[in-house]
Amino acid sequence: MTENKGALRGIRVIELGQLIAGPFCGQLLGDMGAEVIKVEPPGAGDPMRQWGRGEDKLWWEVVARNKLTVSANLRVPEGQALVRQLAETADILIENFKPGTMEKWGLGPDALHAINPRLIIVRVSGYGQTGPYSERAGFGGIGEAMGGWRYIVGDPDRPPSRMGISIGDSLAATYGCMGALAALHARERTGRGQVVDSALYEAVLQVMESLVPEYEVSGYIRERSGSVLPGIAPSNVYPCADGEFLIGGNQDAVFARLCKAMGQPELASNPRYVDHLARGMHQEELDGLIADWTRTRTIAEVEAAMLDHSVPAGTIFRAPEMLADPHFAAREALVPVETERWGTLHMQNCFPKLSETPGSIRSPASPTVGRDNQKVYGDLGLAPEEIERMTAAGII
Repeated sequence: MTENKGALRGIRVIELGQLIAGPFCGQLLGDMGAEVIKVEPPGAGDPMRQWGRGEDKLWWEVVARNKLTVSANLRVPEGQALVRQLAETADILIENFKPGTMEKWGLGPDALHAINPRLIIVRVSGYGQTGPYSERAGFGGIGEAMGGWRYIVGDPDRPPSRMGISIGDSLAATYGCMGALAALHARERTGRGQVVDSALYEAVLQVMESLVPEYEVSGYIRERSGSVLPGIAPSNVYPCADGEFLIGGNQDAVFARLCKAMGQPELASNPRYVDHLARGMHQEELDGLIADWTRTRTIAEVEAAMLDHSVPAGTIFRAPEMLADPHFAAREALVPVETERWGTLHMQNCFPKLSETPGSIRSPASPTVGRDNQKVYGDLGLAPEEIERMTAAGII
């Protein structure tokens, strides 16, 4: 097992959430060194165990790493009592149930802070814990739509599209993690925990740049623009003889170098492309000129020319390219993890990289629900026979 040198070593996290946002928040904290105790429903456990693409469902192997797994039925008093005992020993508790659910179970902030005033409670939900929409069910896609992301993604002649990943959930989880870290720092001054309220739509809204002020001041509404950012040119994916290649040459000096690489240095002084505004006005035309050049060359030839002239550019990576790439290897961006079910799997490492207290993958995901019941509940003082009784009764 890898030694835990993480910045959050000594911090205990109780993860009650299911599906994406809660578990990803727990993964981030666990990667940074926290001890994460994942609480699942008895039986099937977290639905994340069955999520992923392809024939074999492998998302669980990533999102459940660095976690102890216990089971507890939160809908019955004995299961709720176990969570209260766990919360009494914890620094952070994560939940992403519909607002009001934790209160219904006797596990709301007032109840938990009564037994552990230092507890930081991360609550991830679709619309937040307050407001007229708070009690609505909300998934990541709904947050992406309300936060403004979904409307601007896709081609202008088609309905709003989506990314191929659950970006709304991941953003809300990341902001939940960031809030927990800020709350830990505040606790050093106050001695008290607090609630971190991370809403899916607000996490998406936070990354929407100046979308709202642009409308307020000038009435401008951002629209779908396909593969380009309007007015930012050239910056696109261009066709090569053997695939596609991304080039970002929109800054004036960089564009001049791109023109030299293409053997057309005169383009840099052409009034239609001479500066940022001019290139933005003639974006489609300029993209066509660059595409005419790239499609007569291979990706390797275009990449070599971009490197020779210091033009930001890159291959469109898929999993096979990531596994074969020397920069991924040198940075250990992907690392081998010995899993209990699948053998060695490569997965993303812990980011960002800290020089003194680096994160690490110290243990693989548990293949079974409640694997650590004896250890975790035994540490709370429950006798083995009591744990067995609760297991048989469906409490854990």
